[in-house]
Amino acid sequence: MSKQAKTYVLLAVVLVIWGLIGVKVVGALSPDMEAEKLEQPTVELPKQNIKKDTFQLIANYRDPFLGTFPKSQTKKKKTVSKQPPKVKKNIVYSGSVSATDNSGALFFVTIDGQQFVMSKRQEENGVKLLSGNNTSIRVRYDGISETVQLVQ
Repeated sequence: MSKQAKTYVLLAVVLVIWGLIGVKVVGALSPDMEAEKLEQPTVELPKQNIKKDTFQLIANYRDPFLGTFPKSQTKKKKTVSKQPPKVKKNIVYSGSVSATDNSGALFFVTIDGQQFVMSKRQEENGVKLLSGNNTSIRVRYDGISETVQLVQ
């Protein structure tokens, strides 16, 4: 084949390729008559509840750099024990009797309606008298420390 014949053949192949590309572009840009067809009503199917597949990786192999196994990470459940609420006792400080110094002072304390004469570090009816003066006393019962003021 001569040089001029090869040129004409290659020119025809190039024109065919560019023609196909042009037809595709024009077909994509022009409105389609098929798209204007009547749309059929769609029927919606109820959605199915699909549970997600869950997984957990267990990496209990030896660490290649440290040469140790991982520490087990077990979750400990905290046990909450329901303790009955502590009942606050009705404590009234009525007064005190003492000599000139406070070392031998006696305190008049009413605990839940019963009156007691108490000295320091004495326990009556589950209530321990920790300290006291002319205006207030400190008592402890059921792990609760309380300051009681003098009642006039």
